[in-house]
Amino acid sequence: MKLRQDHPIEVAAAKADLSRATGYRIAQDPRLPSQKTQPRARRRPDPLEPIFEAEVVPLLKEAPGLRPVAIFDEMLRRHPELPPGIRRTLERRIRSWRAINGAEQDVIFRQVHEPGRLGLSDFTDMSGLGVTVAGQPLAHMLYHFRLPWSGFEHAHVILGGESFVALAEGLQNALWSAGGAPHQHRSDSLSAAFRNLDTEAATDLTTRYDALCAHYRMVPTRNNRGVAHENGAIESAHGHLKAAIRDALLMRGTADFADLVGYRAFIDEIVGRRNAAQGKRIAAERAYLQALPARRTTDFEEVIVTVSSTGGFTLRKVFYTVPSRLIGHRLRVRLYDDRLEVFMGGTLMLTLPRGRAHPSGRHDQVVNYHHVIHALRKKPMALLNLVYRDKLFPRPAYRRTFEALVAQLPEKLACKITVELLALAHDRGCERDLAEELDRVLDAGQLPDPVALRRMFGPDPADLPTVSVLQIGLDSYDALVATACIGETA
Repeated sequence: MKLRQDHPIEVAAAKADLSRATGYRIAQDPRLPSQKTQPRARRRPDPLEPIFEAEVVPLLKEAPGLRPVAIFDEMLRRHPELPPGIRRTLERRIRSWRAINGAEQDVIFRQVHEPGRLGLSDFTDMSGLGVTVAGQPLAHMLYHFRLPWSGFEHAHVILGGESFVALAEGLQNALWSAGGAPHQHRSDSLSAAFRNLDTEAATDLTTRYDALCAHYRMVPTRNNRGVAHENGAIESAHGHLKAAIRDALLMRGTADFADLVGYRAFIDEIVGRRNAAQGKRIAAERAYLQALPARRTTDFEEVIVTVSSTGGFTLRKVFYTVPSRLIGHRLRVRLYDDRLEVFMGGTLMLTLPRGRAHPSGRHDQVVNYHHVIHALRKKPMALLNLVYRDKLFPRPAYRRTFEALVAQLPEKLACKITVELLALAHDRGCERDLAEELDRVLDAGQLPDPVALRRMFGPDPADLPTVSVLQIGLDSYDALVATACIGETA
C-alpha cells in the first residue's frame, strides 16, 4: 500500500511482486480472504439453548463445586428428550462459562528452597501395593521425610496410622541418617493423629511435638489443613517413591516377604539408591544443617498398667499376656509404633509386639502361649471356650490340629492332646519342627500321637540318667602330697 501511494496500480503491483489483477483486487478491498469468510451458520438447533441460561447457570451459581457430569445427569432427569450425545458440548459450555463468570481459584506459588532451611514430613498409604508378610496382607503406611533442596529422603514403615509416636520415631531416624537437622520442620498438621481427641489431648500432642522440634532446634511449621499442595515438595515425592517401590516389587517377582525386618530392609535399600543418585547435593547440604544433639529424645508414649489375674493387661483395646509371675504388679509400658517395652521399676522385663484394635472397635489380643502354658496344663478344658484361643496357637498347624481333634474326639480329650502338644513345643523348643510334623500327619488323614511325637522330639527329661558327683575328702590330698615327698627323698 505504501508503493500505491506513489505509483499507479500496475507499477505498485510489479514492485510488490504481485500480479496486476491482485493489485486491482487489493486496491478495491484490502481485507485478507480469511477476513471475508462469513461464519458458518448452525446446521441444526442448539439443544442447550432453552436450558443452559434458565437451568444450568443457576445451578453453577448456587453450587460452584458441582461437577459437569452431575449437571448432565440432572438435565437428563429433568428433560428425558435430550440426546445423550450432548455431554461433551455441555462440559465445554460449562468450562467456558466458568472461565468468564466463575470464582477465583487458588494459585500455587512455586518456592525457591535454600540448603539446610527446610525439612518436610508426611505419611502415605501403601495398601495399594499389595505387600504381604508370611502370606498375610500388611496394612501399613510409610513415614516419609525429605530435604527439598538436595532431595535427601528417608522412609520408615509404620504399622499403625499417623500418630505422634510414628512421627517422633521416623523423624529422629531421618535426622540421624541425614547427619543434621534443618532449621525448619513442616508437617501436615497430623490431622489423623488429632482426630477424635478432646481439647486437652490435642494440646498435649501439640506440646510434645513442639518439644520434639525444640530438642533439635527446629522451628515447627504446619501447612493449612486439607491443602496438600502446600506440602508439595514431599507430596509429589510420595508418588515417585511409591512408583520406585512398585517397580522394585515387580522386578523382585513377588510382594511377599518372610518377615517385617526383610521388608524394612527392602525399603531402606530403595531409598538408599535414590539418595546415592543425589549424593553430591546431599553432601553439600549437610554443611548447612544444624548439629545434632548428644542424644535422641523421647519417641514413645509411657503408660502404667496393672497385670490382672488373667495373666495380662489391656491397653488401647488390646489384651497382652505376660509371665504369670507378674500378676498383681504395676508395670511401666513404653508404646512404640511396632512394639511395647515392659518395665518393672527400671528393669526391662520383656518386649511385646504391638497390637491394634479392629477398625470396627472390637478388642484384639496379643498372646504368647509360653506365658500361660504352665497354667493351661492344669486346666486343659479351659482351651475349649478361651476368649483368645485362636491367638494362642503360635502357628496355623496347631489350630488345624485342634480343629481336627475336636471333630473326631471328645472335647475333653481333644483339649488335653492340644495342650500337650503346645507344652511339648514349649519344653523342647521345637515349635516350627513340630508344626511341620503336624501338617504331615494331618495331610495323611491321621491324628497326631502325643507319645510318638514326644519320643521324636528328644528324650523325656525324666528318662535322662542322673549323674552323681561325690565330694572328695581333703585327706586324700594329704596322702597324695605325702607320697610325692617320699618319692623326692628317695
